[in-house]
Amino acid sequence: QVQLVESGGGLVQAGGSLRLSCAVSGPTFSTAVMGWFRQAPEKAREFVAQLNWSGDTTYYADSAKGRFTISRDHAKNTVFLQMNSLKPEDTAVYLCAIATSGGVYNYWGQGTQVTVSS
Repeated sequence: QVQLVESGGGLVQAGGSLRLSCAVSGPTFSTAVMGWFRQAPEKAREFVAQLNWSGDTTYYADSAKGRFTISRDHAKNTVFLQMNSLKPEDTAVYLCAIATSGGVYNYWGQGTQVTVSS
């Protein structure tokens, strides 16, 4: 059973930075894709960024391009989301997920709250 545990959320002022972590345990696959998503109150969950398991291919939502960076520590089986130049509209619960095969995200973490004050 794959388990994902996020950490690193918190309260930050606009323009500040946070680094989220997602610790991955359990069986994984070389074809897996790791993703970060977010969900704000009364809004649908939205994609933020993704990284293939080897760490050489990334993809970002337009809202994240130039400000957020997804990366992976292979030794620690941890995926990070470095968020810079944060804006109040980035306030949401951030969740990491893994698509073990077929491109469908089939395991999710519990989420970590990010609040950006103006």
